[in-house]
Amino acid sequence: MTPRDGLNHPAIGGTVGGMFRDAAIGSPDEVAVRDGSVSLTYRDFNARVNKLTAALHDRGLSKGDRVALLSENCIDYVTVLMACAKGGFVAACLNWRQTRRELDGSIALTEPALLFVSSDFLDRCPEEVPQVVMGEPFEQLLAGRDDAEPEVEVESEDGLIILYTSGTTGTSKGALISHRAMIARGLLMRADWSIRRSDGFIAWSPLFHMASADPTFATLTQGATVSVLAGFDPAGIVEALTCHDVGWMVLMPGMIERLAEELEQRNAPLRRVAAAGCMANLVPTEQISRISRLLNAPFLNSFGSSETGIAPASGNWIAPGEDPGDLGKRQNSSCEIKLVGEDGMPVSDGAVGEICLKSPLLFSGYLNDPEATAKAFRDSWYHMGDAFYRDTSGRLHFADRKKYLIKSGGENIYPAEIELLLRNTPGISDAVVVKRIDDRWGEVPVAFVVAETPGLSRDDVLDALKGKIARYKLPKDIHLIGPEEIERNPTGKIRRDLLEKRAQQTADAEKDATT
Repeated sequence: MTPRDGLNHPAIGGTVGGMFRDAAIGSPDEVAVRDGSVSLTYRDFNARVNKLTAALHDRGLSKGDRVALLSENCIDYVTVLMACAKGGFVAACLNWRQTRRELDGSIALTEPALLFVSSDFLDRCPEEVPQVVMGEPFEQLLAGRDDAEPEVEVESEDGLIILYTSGTTGTSKGALISHRAMIARGLLMRADWSIRRSDGFIAWSPLFHMASADPTFATLTQGATVSVLAGFDPAGIVEALTCHDVGWMVLMPGMIERLAEELEQRNAPLRRVAAAGCMANLVPTEQISRISRLLNAPFLNSFGSSETGIAPASGNWIAPGEDPGDLGKRQNSSCEIKLVGEDGMPVSDGAVGEICLKSPLLFSGYLNDPEATAKAFRDSWYHMGDAFYRDTSGRLHFADRKKYLIKSGGENIYPAEIELLLRNTPGISDAVVVKRIDDRWGEVPVAFVVAETPGLSRDDVLDALKGKIARYKLPKDIHLIGPEEIERNPTGKIRRDLLEKRAQQTADAEKDATT
């Protein structure tokens, strides 16, 4: 046998289910999952997972079949995830924020053999898909089942989980993530963020997002505790922070202030937090310094996606209590990156280019969408569709999504640069910058701004930007709006298309009024 002959051997790579089994053997009495007053040790949780795996096989499911989930976070959700990992099934994590029409599309794409659903979402499920309702029907499914380890030959490149991802207007795509990719994601988090094997995770953000799914799998393969919350619950999060050490404390924009207030009111002694936050570009700097000081944890200056995990640019953080003046990012370990221009050739330092990646953390492709997969994987690289530039010290600076680029009079304008300045302006709580067609310049930027304090004027917004960016980047129109007017799609992304339409209609109406 030559070395090449052994490349596809099942022993190469390992599996999430096998590593979870071994964690249960090594730490049987440690708490695996907790949800409020309910806690399960690794011994008990592993037995529960094995019973569900046996039940799924008894119902006729076989390796490669897809098992859909439509539920808020709960212990049974995590049980289904780990049963899929052991039984060779693929967990399709449906977004419960979607409408019935959108869910129909996601389910049709996935073609699940079985759907686990919360009673709260039954009215959005197609009747033709076999269902198990969380709660008593779930318990009946497990009753009397054997808790022996399943005898299934799962391999590293087999699919583990499907996370749905989309742009701001398109239908959802199903990103298929393998055991290999999920294991690599856990290893990279521990290596680059100094997460220890004993550090747990608080799964408060939806498990249909990588921000909860990835660290949940990583935690359960290393023998630590996952605290499950049904949603953002500041009191529940603080309670978990007092009970066990935490590796990555996921924090999203719009929620940091509420958690900070809870921490200040409770003033409870916290356990260790290795790292907190994500994507510092989206968070006002004063919130970064406040929450990192309260948690005594560095704030992650991260960048990643469902398709890539935390790679490629999540290799550094902001020290606790520090007010960052620069959000330059560091490349992660365990990946290769390059920045390319429109011609596909590498760009020089300081020039903006699309970030491309090679990494064991990468997903396997988009389910049943060979065209989208081929577009993303080309020229031996994965093309992310995000624009960065690299400075002479090697740091990576986020410019924007390529598709949000504004071409104005031959100049490139990246909305994220303007949005960051506005979000860090006193009196402004949020801002979105979009493009508008212009007879003279081709396209111009328009800002939608949410005022934090009353009395903010359009001139105040412009004054906050003048002298900080080139004049051609200054918004040509400013809309002062309420926070509810920034609509988001089911995956939480801002519906920029709606704001662009509104900006264009306003400009057209004003033009008609003057003619």
